[in-house]
Amino acid sequence: MKSFNVPIIYRSPLITAIKNKRRQQDKLKKDFTPTLLDLGKVHFYLARHFGFCYGVENAIEIAFRTVDENPGKRIFLLSEMIHNPQVNADLQQRGVQFLQDTYGKQLVSFDEITKEDVVIIPAFGTTLPVEKMLQDKGIATEKYNTTCPFVEKVWNRSEQIAKKNYSIVVHGKPTHEETRATFSHAAANTPTLVVNDMEEAITLAQYITGKKPAGDFYTTFKGRYSDGFDIAKDLQRIGVVNQTTMLASDTQAIADYLKQIMQQQYGLTDATISERFADTRDTLCYATNDNQTAVTGMLQTAANLAIVVGGYNSSNTSHLVELCEEKLPTYYISSEEKLISKDLITHFNFHTKEELNTVGYLPATTPIKILITSGASCPDAIVESVINRLASFYGATDELEQLAHNFV
Repeated sequence: MKSFNVPIIYRSPLITAIKNKRRQQDKLKKDFTPTLLDLGKVHFYLARHFGFCYGVENAIEIAFRTVDENPGKRIFLLSEMIHNPQVNADLQQRGVQFLQDTYGKQLVSFDEITKEDVVIIPAFGTTLPVEKMLQDKGIATEKYNTTCPFVEKVWNRSEQIAKKNYSIVVHGKPTHEETRATFSHAAANTPTLVVNDMEEAITLAQYITGKKPAGDFYTTFKGRYSDGFDIAKDLQRIGVVNQTTMLASDTQAIADYLKQIMQQQYGLTDATISERFADTRDTLCYATNDNQTAVTGMLQTAANLAIVVGGYNSSNTSHLVELCEEKLPTYYISSEEKLISKDLITHFNFHTKEELNTVGYLPATTPIKILITSGASCPDAIVESVINRLASFYGATDELEQLAHNFV
């Protein structure tokens, strides 16, 4: 896989050495057991896969290179380049301005943008109307486009099945930048609808089968369907694609469920299901799959707690938290600064969207066993800082430094 020129400040000698060693030992990526860092009083178990993915590293390389190549020019990002506060803050410190926030709220008017400006499209991609608006202004969007190739793969697959007269069901968070972009690209080719979860998929199935009045559909899914969506005909042939950072297992479950509904509704077999339902399993992102499968593997290890590191508005990170929460106490933090002391942690509850302070999060157990992973937009350097700070609570920084040499 291609290597990227990512600023050294995001790298971690320890994490890089660990990942390189695991890659050498497991080239086919079949071993999802965590890596143990035994520091005596504290044991860290690092997920087999975590941190920057291909799409994130590609976006970071392009963004920082764009800044270097355009001295004196105004440089804008359509929105946060990735969902990591440190990376976005670093770009802002270098003069990059955000045009919109995560939810599409305008921060700088598009009217202020001229053809002399540089506009970077973030890793999530953007909608077709926004892209056309920039191009009409004379801005070369393709030159500074950091859209993740695996997001584009979803768009391409959507276009392929649209040509075969399937409507598209997008599994994603309706307000997320990537979902808005994918919806835009799919809706340009075929009737398109967004569902957030299995509960909404079940509701959709009731419209497919006629168990719910057709007219209610337009209220239930208001703001989620493309212009001119006709429930009488546009739900007769469907395919499911996803926001690439959703739980892969959830997307697959939704696709399997809707496939079953179509089979029952139209009396189809596995051999004839393609008449009504498109196979889109190839749109699941490899990094999302790897990171989530690695967490599942990590959770097979008996531990006292889990710490998940990443931006609080990161979809893929929140799903890693969701998986960990099913098994043991889990703390979602954005950096080592949230580890206030051995007795106090500030962490994020993504269900209620608020930060909490928890006292006594580290039980009085020896050795204490801590599972650690991070989201796809979280720099390894931050993960190392988290490990260092936790190790310092147990007087184990020297042991950690010595252990790091063993991986090199």
